[in-house]
Amino acid sequence: MRHQVTALLWRAGLALALVCGVGLLPWLARTDPALTVLRARSAERAPSPEALADIRARLGLDEGPLRLLGQWFGGLWRGDAGRSWISGAEVTPAVLQALGASLLLMAVALVVAVVTAGLVCARTLYRQERRNGGSFSAILAALPEFLTASVSATVVGVQFGWLPALGWYGPRWTVLPALALGLPAGAVLGRLLDDLLPSAFAEPWALAATARGLPRRSIARQAVRRCLPGLLPNAGLFVVGLTGGSVAVEQIYDIPGLGRTTLRAALAQDLPVLQAGTLVLLLLAAAAAGAARLTARLLIGPALRDGSLPSLHRSSAPVRGIRFLVHGGLLLVVIGLGLPRDPLALDTGQRLRPPSWTHPFGTDALGRDMLARVAHGAFDTLLLALAIGAVALLTGVLLGLLPRLSGPLVDTVNAVPPVLGALLVAAVAGSGPATPALAVSAVAWAPLAVHTSALLRQERAALHLTATRGLGAGRRHLLRHELLPAVLPPVTRHALLRLPGTALALASLAFLGLGAQPPSPEWGLLLAENQPYAERAPWAVLAPAAVLALLGALAVSAGGGVRRPRRRTTDAVAVVPAGPAQRPSTTRELVDSR
Repeated sequence: MRHQVTALLWRAGLALALVCGVGLLPWLARTDPALTVLRARSAERAPSPEALADIRARLGLDEGPLRLLGQWFGGLWRGDAGRSWISGAEVTPAVLQALGASLLLMAVALVVAVVTAGLVCARTLYRQERRNGGSFSAILAALPEFLTASVSATVVGVQFGWLPALGWYGPRWTVLPALALGLPAGAVLGRLLDDLLPSAFAEPWALAATARGLPRRSIARQAVRRCLPGLLPNAGLFVVGLTGGSVAVEQIYDIPGLGRTTLRAALAQDLPVLQAGTLVLLLLAAAAAGAARLTARLLIGPALRDGSLPSLHRSSAPVRGIRFLVHGGLLLVVIGLGLPRDPLALDTGQRLRPPSWTHPFGTDALGRDMLARVAHGAFDTLLLALAIGAVALLTGVLLGLLPRLSGPLVDTVNAVPPVLGALLVAAVAGSGPATPALAVSAVAWAPLAVHTSALLRQERAALHLTATRGLGAGRRHLLRHELLPAVLPPVTRHALLRLPGTALALASLAFLGLGAQPPSPEWGLLLAENQPYAERAPWAVLAPAAVLALLGALAVSAGGGVRRPRRRTTDAVAVVPAGPAQRPSTTRELVDSR
């Protein structure tokens, strides 16, 4: 009970600190909120001293930020979140309406994600054994959401007219944005599930069920249920990310959701709307995390309490294949061919030229060679993504080992939309080329910490760990020789899988004007600046999108070599009685030789 009260107070303190930080955003950024509000209300009106003084008097800015925060918190007890500084309308109905639109979009996107995850795992579920693959899921995971949204809106919505491409008036308007959001999320979840399924199929219950001739469908369903507790916390993160983090997609499709509402409030420094939106996202994050943890406990049952779970992370040899060499070789060839070229050379007579021998990737709207820009941007993109990924992995593992500390912190961090995170970082650290990297690094560790905590919780309840603990092993020995070797490989593969997502997070900030600035050839900026020409010159966006997909395939193939090393084992053979139409079979169980 004491730990629960402590966790609740810790969560409430973090939420309070975040909302207060949002309320102090103009003063942290050393900007005049009256000037920002005046420009948001009317860009043509001159910022005269009289006009600014009138805004300060109407909004009570002269009373100071702490007084404003106190008044806003005081109104919350009555359900009153104040009035918008821009429109003057009540904040609570507007935020709830935006939340309803985002929740509907999130629900449809989750359906798309679940279907996509099922397709990613379909072969493993059918064959019920480990397979070497993942290029398809890696490409889906590396799809830029804003690029998918803009291309589908242009092609499916405008050219063919199959589905609405703009607005928010009914269920048909949810299909295209849900596809843009759900495909990458489903690919990531599918890869995480596909990583655990082979170990579930190798457990004694699955082998015995196969020997008894039970239907494959029933065994596959139970295997999915066995693996879900380790994935549900990450699914909870996706719920919040799809609700508040879909800013670019909501911008493209003109969806009045919570993400776009929060973005506009942050840019206009409309603090009552921004604070209310942030508070709603925090409550949603806490509810999603609580539901995910409760569902995981219900799925595992008393085995988690009794320490009788089999381990899902068995010793295995690294997967050896040529996929890593092929993907890495292709990426090196692209970089090697493009480095001798000038990425900044302008030739307006060669604008938007299709691929040719002279320009293998075509040219952009200024006549610059796309191969040169992709190759030179590789260093900025890859090095930055690798650095952020390494920091996120280290931070995620360390905080994941302390779930009571990291749990509320993860929920709070995950509730911050990327754009708002970038604005907060810029307010504290100042604007500059490092701002996007700091903003992405501040949230990139959260999924890895959740994954580490979920796997660690199950591994601590494993049978072999109970036996080792009964032999007198201490906590340090268990952590070093049992827990970390079991948890680190899947979390490392997860970090590699998110490598393209890290690059895409930087790309999204660039798309919204908060990332790299021209004439930088960073891949995210290439996608952003060429996106308006996707219909006339698709090669201008396909080139950076293709190398991002190649990076995703390379990360997945590299993750295949990250496995728990094999340990010396003795074989315990258990004969399983045969059914009427089956022959006897044997199962092997790994036993610690110590």
